[in-house]
Amino acid sequence: MTGRTAIATGHWRRLDKEGTDRCTLSRLDHGWMLVGQATWHEDGMDANLTYDVRCDPDWVSLSADVGGRIGDRELALRLHRTAEGWLLNDELQDNTRDCIDLDLCFTPATNLLPLRRLSLTEGQSAEVCAGWLRPGFQRIEPLEQLYSRLAPDRVRYSSAQFEAELELHESGFVTSYPGLWEGWVDA
Repeated sequence: MTGRTAIATGHWRRLDKEGTDRCTLSRLDHGWMLVGQATWHEDGMDANLTYDVRCDPDWVSLSADVGGRIGDRELALRLHRTAEGWLLNDELQDNTRDCIDLDLCFTPATNLLPLRRLSLTEGQSAEVCAGWLRPGFQRIEPLEQLYSRLAPDRVRYSSAQFEAELELHESGFVTSYPGLWEGWVDA
């Protein structure tokens, strides 16, 4: 990587518990990158994680690193997509072969990835299968998601666990994730 150009930075505040997240979207010579830091307090523990997610020029998720601390637990995760599926610290995760996108459970930043890849226009919908890094950070599993473009700045997001109308910045970052996150974008 010889060049990186910052495109936008998302800032969020958690609504369901104490916490914040900040993530910068950058254009690379041969793709895209998200680099962020999330902090929160949960179950009497402080969490502080850094993350970076790399995509090819067409927004296909390729790899990610997540590191930091949750309470006394040190976390160092390497996620990598292969033809067989997603690897978590070199261990193949079951049923992830068709997971093009990556969804990190602790940040709204990764919703940008399928939104940019799909480039939906108003009235269009698309189903995706994301490799979801689950809470607990022990495994990646497939998560079927449906995105429906309602307006230039809004999509309906649906999965088995959650459904909501999300507000978006033109960069693709979510600015309102009802009940979970609210934020703004510097572009």
